[in-house]
Amino acid sequence: MEERFGRCPFYTTQKLIQGKWAILILHHLSDGPVRFNALQRKMPKMTHATLSNQLKQLEADGLVCRTVYGDIPPKVEYSLTALGERFQPVLDSIRAFGQAYIKATGADQRSEPS
Repeated sequence: MEERFGRCPFYTTQKLIQGKWAILILHHLSDGPVRFNALQRKMPKMTHATLSNQLKQLEADGLVCRTVYGDIPPKVEYSLTALGERFQPVLDSIRAFGQAYIKATGADQRSEPS
C-alpha cells in the first residue's frame, strides 16, 4: 500500500492527515501562528506528548512550520506553510459537511462518540 503514497491523491491526503488530531490542528492554525500552550488549551483532551508528536509529523510532511524566536524565555510558534494553507478549502468542506450531518441526524442531541 505504501507505494500508493505520492501516486494516488486520496491515499496521499489520507496519509497526511491520518493522525487523530491532524485536522483539528490544521483548523486551529488556519487563523494564524499559535504558540504550543495556546494550541494545547484549544484541545484539552490531548496530552503534551501527543500534540508534540502530531506537530512534528505535520512539520515533516510540510504542512506546518515551527518558528523559534531567540527571546528569553524561548518562544516557539506553529503556523501553516504555504502548502498547509492550500488545505483550507478542504477544511471548509469538512466544516460544511459536519454542520450538515449534525443538522440532518440530530447528532448535536447525542453524546460524542468515543
